[in-house]
Amino acid sequence: MITRIFAISRNTLIELVRQKVFYILLIFGLCAIGSSIFMAKLSFQEEFQMLKDVCLGAMSIFTSILAILATANFLPKDMEDRTIYTLLSKPVPRFAYLMGKLGGILILLGLFTLLMSAVFVLVLWLRETAVISEIQGQFQGVEASEEARAAIQSVRDSTFNVNLIPGILIIFVKAALLASMTLFVSTFATSALFTVMVSAAIYFIGHLQATAREHWMQGMASVEWWQTIMVGFVALMFPDLQAFNLTDDVIAGAMIPLTLFLQTFALGGVYVVVYFLLASFVFSIREL
Repeated sequence: MITRIFAISRNTLIELVRQKVFYILLIFGLCAIGSSIFMAKLSFQEEFQMLKDVCLGAMSIFTSILAILATANFLPKDMEDRTIYTLLSKPVPRFAYLMGKLGGILILLGLFTLLMSAVFVLVLWLRETAVISEIQGQFQGVEASEEARAAIQSVRDSTFNVNLIPGILIIFVKAALLASMTLFVSTFATSALFTVMVSAAIYFIGHLQATAREHWMQGMASVEWWQTIMVGFVALMFPDLQAFNLTDDVIAGAMIPLTLFLQTFALGGVYVVVYFLLASFVFSIREL
């Protein structure tokens, strides 16, 4: 069973990599990150904050788009090519088929995130090197002075901090959540286009949910039990994607509490499992 799941994941990854649309998407993501190096110069603190804002924002947007497009396409494509019937006749259980497909997509998202992170780090390092060179030029002959060392250390503190790692990991978790949610939608959708449209709608609802919920709760004099249940149901079916936005802390250089990171990571994992179980159930009763 495990061997079959890994085989399906490997084949899914190879199929996704061969699709040119994802190369185009990757190029757009890398261009969005790379172009940030040519921004108008500000103070180095503001410049590095803007670099992180643009790069992390691009990573979040493009990984989310990739998660939705990659997942929405595979089930209709397998049914059109009739490869799904060959796989399920091996026999391969339907949940193993879905797990293998989701595994391949998550591997692609991981590679995509790693590549964009590498470009992001390279951009930061290039800007850090350039700014440090400018500072050393201003302190020619006195590079060893306390003032020069303090300025260089300030630049290094503004460039890299430990928050970059959890911030990028949460971006990946958010993309994994969207992939599992799109997988669930695709099990009852009639076409890839319908899956993309529904997933995109849920994506926007998830980002607006916290604001809408806060506005609605403030307008209520008292909250009834059924209203609490309804809010909880909406929060379950439409995940609050704003909860996965930790980039503000990363950009500001504030320390992300370990408890908050673990809670956010665990929340994403729970959503991935719940959506996969729902997808497995719907797919198990679907007529093929």
